[in-house]
Amino acid sequence: MSNTLNIIFESLVIGGFVGFGVGAGAARMFHAPNVQGAGAFRTFGELNACEGDPVSHFSFGLGFVFNAWASTVGAGALTSDMMHRIMPNWAAAALLFRNKNVKETLHNPKKMAIASAIVGMVVVTLLNSTAAAIPASLQSVATKVLGPAAAWFINPVMPIIFWMAALDAGKRSGSWGTVLGGIAHLIMGNAVPGIVLGILIGKGVDESGWNRTMKIFLAAIIILFTLSGFFRAFDVAFLHSINVAIPQWLIGLHRMFGSVVK
Repeated sequence: MSNTLNIIFESLVIGGFVGFGVGAGAARMFHAPNVQGAGAFRTFGELNACEGDPVSHFSFGLGFVFNAWASTVGAGALTSDMMHRIMPNWAAAALLFRNKNVKETLHNPKKMAIASAIVGMVVVTLLNSTAAAIPASLQSVATKVLGPAAAWFINPVMPIIFWMAALDAGKRSGSWGTVLGGIAHLIMGNAVPGIVLGILIGKGVDESGWNRTMKIFLAAIIILFTLSGFFRAFDVAFLHSINVAIPQWLIGLHRMFGSVVK
């Protein structure tokens, strides 16, 4: 009993502190470069992709709860999804249910910090306490069941949801989301990053046209996809798929960066 209470107390403290920092940092990203944000680019893109809809924020975070719980049960560790996806999205959902104005909620570091701290305290405590209460014999069973279920939700369910959101956001966002999502799926195995980037490009062009910022953003995406494909040896896999011999200079280039390809 004392061990359970100790886990609950420590989880409340850790979840509160982490949630506070995550919520404030995520909200501050919307005010860059005037202030310094703190969060992953994927967090910023995923928060934008939900477009201030509380149901979208909640359902997106919910999709990663099962994976986080399975990891907690099976490996005894919380995944980065807890900080990058569950806390900020559920905090945003809680605030947006009462006020749909994103500038007063999602973009407000103070409100996001408090909401995310509460979410962190609840979720971290729930995951840790339930994981600790499960007998060791059942932990492996839970991992085998929840792991594949979470994997199915992340891919292909989540890409389909984001693709539908891109199509709903307009013709330009839908087109860019489809193209970049397809490329991301081929290179990374998950279309969501590409779809999110496509939505950002489409919305950016809709609002400000093909200005210098959008051109730089597109160039950065091209470089990102090119480097990601190279270091994942996608170029070699593509040449193999069309029965083209791999040139020696390409093999040597990969070897120079510590990757052995054939």
